Amino acid sequence: MAELWRPIRKILREPLGALGLFLVLFVIFGAVFADFLTSWDPTKINPRDRFQGPSAQHLMGTDQLGRDLFARVLHGGRIALFVALVSTAVSLVIGIVLGLIAGYGPRWLDNLMILLFDAMKSFPTVMLALALVTLMGPSLTAVMVVVVLVTVPGYARIIRTQTIALKTSEYVTAAQSMGASSARILRVHILPNVIGPLVILASMDIPVVIGIEAGMSFLGLGVRPPTPSWGSILNDGFTNIRDTAWIAIAGGVPIIITTLGFTFLGETLRDVFDPRLKGR
Repeated sequence: MAELWRPIRKILREPLGALGLFLVLFVIFGAVFADFLTSWDPTKINPRDRFQGPSAQHLMGTDQLGRDLFARVLHGGRIALFVALVSTAVSLVIGIVLGLIAGYGPRWLDNLMILLFDAMKSFPTVMLALALVTLMGPSLTAVMVVVVLVTVPGYARIIRTQTIALKTSEYVTAAQSMGASSARILRVHILPNVIGPLVILASMDIPVVIGIEAGMSFLGLGVRPPTPSWGSILNDGFTNIRDTAWIAIAGGVPIIITTLGFTFLGETLRDVFDPRLKGR
């Protein structure tokens, strides 16, 4: 238990780290307990209450269909965090496997996989999203596939570089001389030494993933109405900006809070676990 609290105490000593942890927990709390924090249905239409400003009844006001914006923001947080966490976890697993194979495998396989990574990375995110949505239709699955394809090459390249640096180290050479299989060397001797920095990087990529999901939903390529999403709320705010600004504010503020929270927390984690990078 003491080992668990030690890094948390280090994070709390840093002002930005403490702020980032608070913002992240704040967003997660709102998404998890959305049903308890508001009694409004995020998809219920009430035209009589349209374009209302913040009040005791509607904390963030209502949109053009009279739906409660506070309820939509909280439930949209569930979509954003689900996409970010699941997509990042899948990308990490795939990136780690491909990076280990590229870094530890023969030279021809390494060159082939580098070519594959570069080809995947060369596609603009918007064009890739348009192509997948054309094939799969607008859906949450399409958003997650886009996120995985965009983020896997970066993770795989990092793991590949670190694997190449470690595969000639003394303890790996010793394990090879004792007859250890390649799978055991990768699992026991290399993976524990390369996964730490990647997890920190992934925590800093979560707001990027949330931005991709919000951007696709804003363009109508992601979550389909009436499911609440921060991107679709922003789209409603942009369309009705002449009538009220509260819709755009309600859609933009949670994205800003989440981005700041995960960025501050990720940078503090990097400084805690790798002090050599502090201040760069």
